[in-house]
Parts: sequence; C-alpha cells; structure tokens
Amino acid sequence: MTSVLSPSCFENLSINFQTVTFNHFGGSSLVGESAQNFLPSEHWVDISELKVRYLDWGGDGKPLLALHGLASSAHWYDIVAPLLRDRYHIYAPDQRGHGQTTSTPSGYDWLTLSHDLVKLLDHIGLDKVSVMGHSWGGNVATNFAANYPDRVEKLIMIDGGFLDGRLFPGATWEAFSHRVRPRDVTGNREEFLDRLRNQLGVIWNSEIERIVQTMVYEDEDGQIQDILRPDRHAQTIRAMWDEPASMTMPRINCPTLIVPAGPTQERAGTEFAETRRRMVDAAEKGLKDGRVRWIPETIHDIGYHKPQELAEVIDEFLSEV
Repeated sequence: MTSVLSPSCFENLSINFQTVTFNHFGGSSLVGESAQNFLPSEHWVDISELKVRYLDWGGDGKPLLALHGLASSAHWYDIVAPLLRDRYHIYAPDQRGHGQTTSTPSGYDWLTLSHDLVKLLDHIGLDKVSVMGHSWGGNVATNFAANYPDRVEKLIMIDGGFLDGRLFPGATWEAFSHRVRPRDVTGNREEFLDRLRNQLGVIWNSEIERIVQTMVYEDEDGQIQDILRPDRHAQTIRAMWDEPASMTMPRINCPTLIVPAGPTQERAGTEFAETRRRMVDAAEKGLKDGRVRWIPETIHDIGYHKPQELAEVIDEFLSEV
C-alpha cells in the first residue's frame, strides 16, 4: 500500500516501459490553460497534538478531499489535481506522521485518523465532502466514510482500500507484515532517485522526481530515510490486519467507486493478480452502493502513469447526479 518502491506494489505492476505512452496532463479536456501551471496554497492547522499541513488547490467547485498513501505525501496529487481544479476544490493533507505534518508516537488506528479528518474539515468549514484516497489512503477514506457517514458524499478508492491481508493464500500476520513492509530507501539521494528512475522508466520526469522527494528526508549521514518512521508504519499495517476491508465495506452508505490498477499482459493471470481481483470483487460485493472501474495496464501510482485517464474516471463518477 506504499507508493513508489513498495514490494507489494511492484509485484503486480511490471510494465514494459518501452511501449508505454505517458498521457501528460497538458492535453486534458478537463483543465484550462490557466490551471495547467497552477500551484496550490499551503496551510497549517493545529489538531490536538498535531500540526497538520494541507494543500488547497482553490477553485469554486464542489469540495474534494484527497488522501495520499502510506509513506507518501499530499504532493502525490500534484499531477492529477490540476486536471480537476476547474471542477472541484481539492484539499490534500499530509496525514499524521507523513510529509510535513507532525509525527506522533501513536494514533495510526482508523478511528484516530478519521477524527483527524473531521477536525481538518471543521477548521476549513466544510460539513460534507467527497473523498478520494490512493493506496492506504483508500483505507483511511473508507474508514472515514464508515465512521462519519454524515461527512462523506461520495467515496473513491484509487488502487487501495480493498487490500485484505486475510485473502492472500496461506494468510498469516507474519506473511502480511512482510508483504507490506517498509520500502527500500537505502542509499544517498542520488542512489534513491536512480533506483526510482530505473523502475519507472519512460514515465519518469522532473515532476515525479520532485514529488517523491517530499516523502523522504536526508539524515545527518546523507542517507535517505522515509518520513514515516518504522514504528508508525508498523501501527498502520497492524490496523489493516486487525480491521480489514471486509469489516469496513458493509458500514459504508455513500456511493463508492473502486479504481484498481489493472495488471499488464505479462502479469495478467498470475496468482497475485488474481488475488487482487478477488479482493476488488469482495469489496464491491460488500458495499451497499459500489462499482468498479479498472484502469488497464498501469502501475500502482496511477496518478504518475495515467493522470488524465484517472482524472476523467474521477470526474465522470463525481458529476453523476
């Protein structure tokens, strides 16, 4: 559920990068010329022991809360948000322990994370919003919708929220915690970027290079470390195991869209791809008002690879009456 470099993410998303066409956001019909180079404003709010940082993309459209994945940051949406800004007012927070928001020793359970979002919306002055979450952010979003149904109008799960560790063959806590272990960020900054550049191939660009560096820091020895500390990472995946998607879906009342990343032809039919499909099917069946829209042959970080297609799917769902 981690963004770039997670073993669990890349296992199902090997792409022949020599044949991929990157749909750059500049050609989207959803966005005007004025929005293409628009930068969000940065804001801070005190929530209990937290100092939460969030990005406000502005605009006069309906409010849309954007939640990043595990060991990621609010900047994950920097490529997708400009495509949607003319129609939606997007708010993207760095969640607890991530980005520039305070890192606390505890509070990575679903109820506390949901409460963080309530306090954020109260500060902004929003009663009800649509919510989208990528990867682990999808889990946070689903639990927020389940715990505070009066605050969520519609819900979008971007290749996340449906991961259920108990549906993997031979599922055990030990196997699951190994599968979603912290990604490998060893080395200095250049080594970190080289590894990502090689993995992402032709979709790599200066924007992605900037975004991924908002998720890590350089320690006093010049080595790269995840901003999300290992003990905090352990708490998040424990919550995913103890309260899996199967327990959350039946509690969600709002219209919900699941947007999974479809495997490449090389990966289609593998055990991992089929397990993911079973998880998506189980999540859809558990929802009162759910549907699925696969984005074919892409990577876990859909917003990097196919931002235009992702934005169109989001807009199509949110614009329905």
